[in-house]
Amino acid sequence: MRIRFICIHGHFYQPPRENPWLEAVETQDTATPYHDWNERITAECYGPNASSRILDAKDRIVKIVNNYSAISFNFGPTLLSWLEQSDPETYAAIIDADRISRERFDGHGSAIAQAYNHMIMPLANRRDQQTQTWWGIRDFEYRFGRKPEAMWLPETAVDVASLEALAAMGIAFTILEPHQALRWRKIGDERWTEDSGAIDPTMPYRCNLPSGKSIDLFFYDGAISRAVAFERLLARGEDFAHRLLGAFGEGRNHPQLVNIATDGETYGHHHRNGDMALAYALDYIDEQKLSRIANYGQFLAATPPTHEVQIAERTAWSCDHSLGRWERDCGCSTGGDAGWNQQWRAPLRAALDWLRDECITIFEMRGAALLRDPWGARDDYIEVVLDRSEDNIERFLARQMMDEDRSAAAKVAVLELLEMQRNAMLMYTSCGWFFNDLSGIETVQVLHYAARVIQLAEKVSDSSLESEFLARIATARSNLPHRGDARQIYEREVKPTRVDLRRVAAHYAVASLFDNFAHDDLVYCYRVRQTDFESFRAGRSRMAIGSVTVTSLITHEEASFDFAVIHLGETELTGGVRTSTAAIDYEAMKSALSEDMRLNGVSAVIRVLDEHFEKESLLSIRSLFRDEQRRILNVLCDATLSEAEGAFRQLHERYDPLTRFHAALGVPLPKVLRTAAEFDVNMQLRRMATASELPLGEMESRLREARDERVVLDETTLMSLTRAVERAASGVWRDPDDLERLERWETLVAVVRESGVDVNLRRAQNDYYRLMKTVRPAKAANAGNGSSSATRWLQHFDALGEKLSISPEARS
Repeated sequence: MRIRFICIHGHFYQPPRENPWLEAVETQDTATPYHDWNERITAECYGPNASSRILDAKDRIVKIVNNYSAISFNFGPTLLSWLEQSDPETYAAIIDADRISRERFDGHGSAIAQAYNHMIMPLANRRDQQTQTWWGIRDFEYRFGRKPEAMWLPETAVDVASLEALAAMGIAFTILEPHQALRWRKIGDERWTEDSGAIDPTMPYRCNLPSGKSIDLFFYDGAISRAVAFERLLARGEDFAHRLLGAFGEGRNHPQLVNIATDGETYGHHHRNGDMALAYALDYIDEQKLSRIANYGQFLAATPPTHEVQIAERTAWSCDHSLGRWERDCGCSTGGDAGWNQQWRAPLRAALDWLRDECITIFEMRGAALLRDPWGARDDYIEVVLDRSEDNIERFLARQMMDEDRSAAAKVAVLELLEMQRNAMLMYTSCGWFFNDLSGIETVQVLHYAARVIQLAEKVSDSSLESEFLARIATARSNLPHRGDARQIYEREVKPTRVDLRRVAAHYAVASLFDNFAHDDLVYCYRVRQTDFESFRAGRSRMAIGSVTVTSLITHEEASFDFAVIHLGETELTGGVRTSTAAIDYEAMKSALSEDMRLNGVSAVIRVLDEHFEKESLLSIRSLFRDEQRRILNVLCDATLSEAEGAFRQLHERYDPLTRFHAALGVPLPKVLRTAAEFDVNMQLRRMATASELPLGEMESRLREARDERVVLDETTLMSLTRAVERAASGVWRDPDDLERLERWETLVAVVRESGVDVNLRRAQNDYYRLMKTVRPAKAANAGNGSSSATRWLQHFDALGEKLSISPEARS
């Protein structure tokens, strides 16, 4: 009997998107209605794959499964770091999937590591290859609690040096595309086979390296992988299953592993409901016993390589031009208008290479006086990236710093040098070159990292790097004339976002007019401690005066500032921030401003502000960081929006009969009336959905109105309704015995479903499914024993399940 296995690998990855000065992802408008692309893709892909549905013939849920536990997968470390903070439920499901897979696959976990920040390894220098590998391993160990057997090479970009870096650190295998096999032979034979793309992908291969080490390689099935990614094979799960099964070769006598590899985002983000096709295919194969589901580690342990292979160097799965996609205008792109090119790639990489090399010199010269082994310290710095607690940072510094100087200033210098190096690696994230234009968010993000590198390098070395860097990137031109060249993009979109401690103090000063900060509080990755703070009011105006110390939690740099800021009403405010002066000077300023505020009015206060603060230190709404700027602008505009909302509501209500008549006849509504109806209905529904006590009757009326008048509910409204259903579900999950909560949840779902609104019920269904598996059995037993309350609970719970499209079969 032939031994047949199937393994599906998903490469789950997003480029790091954090503002390098704030260590947080800021709003990305192109991801609307989500905050940013990480959040959007999590909702479409990463979350659904942790709880994917298998449906019956009536499209009701019969199983909810964690896809990650049945496939091979890797997650980019920077993405996992974001998930840990921003979606702990999905993060926990990913970590748990590896534990479950170890139980299923003979002790071999399905998770594999990834080179840290998706740098193209063959284009990296030797030290970066080493650090990227080590950081990927340590991040994996920190999260999954075990050593990785394998590592994903970004874009499967490979050369012998990259494989040497993996093998040197104990990585047993990696996964490549079939065309990356140059030649192969049975171990012990002399004759090599060379036939590009024709390698048998159903077995592992040994790759012997010049160092004397070796690493095993799997080559995925290219045709099926392309069909999954680009040819809509995921349109039907059963078709997907049969395509996999059809890849077994009847003439092969060895144990076969049909394996495919694609971007993990294929399953849900690129192809809607792709996660369900994946779940169905795996379940179908397993239930029908058509093949064994496996992961690479399990198969390799049972079936060691019988053949050896040599790789085609400087190749990748997404470029046929010797890695040209990340170096030059090779022809690979993601589209664009006629005549577009990617000639910007070469000068961008050359400029970053120059900056990296300048920083190597700075790092080695400054680091030699502070660190026992500068490059060893950089490798070890992943321990700080993973845990920035004060105690852990002190332990790291104790391990790495020279004994001669351990002053606070020296510690700051060490952390700044290492942050310079961290950002110098982040600026090589592959997505910076992958897409079609220099002005895309991925390439601009790379420039942000470069700007942070320059800022830190100039600070620790007193060198001047920015002007030379700008001259070098100026020859990289966008295909969009209005975006200009890379220098112009840097000056316009990157430089204004640079942050120093004064900028943090300025943000804090303006925000203090609207927020109540604690004495010791956090502003992103900065700690702000008040030495003094007081606010004053005069009519509609409010003034805040303070003296604060700002400390970076990343580099421990610290400075003190005085500020005064006054809000004059709506969006008008002014003020200033300055380096702290003597306490007597600060008190004099505070006394003068407070007296003028009380006795002489706003105009006198503004004159005093001009005396104490230089023009370039003046404050405005622009002093706020982007997300807070938007939040506070929404607060300031609330009165104006309320007025506009009232006007639209009045217009809608007045002409409501006419709107309904148009809808009944199928006649298009005049634009002004349609706009009024859509604005009014959407705003009312959002307010209802976010209320602490949901007005279910009113909500039902508005939803019926939207249906009758053919009002389009926008994505923000749909998201608000989704969140309302999720809150109701969470309430029952926290207190399953509260029948009133259960009834409210049931009613809300009924209202939403009956209106035909496309609300995402995934999380609510997940909560219901867990309750069905954990709480319902006990309730059913109590009902069987004559408990009337349990019987009533069961009636409502089962009715809710029907409304949530949960099949009764799922109870078994």
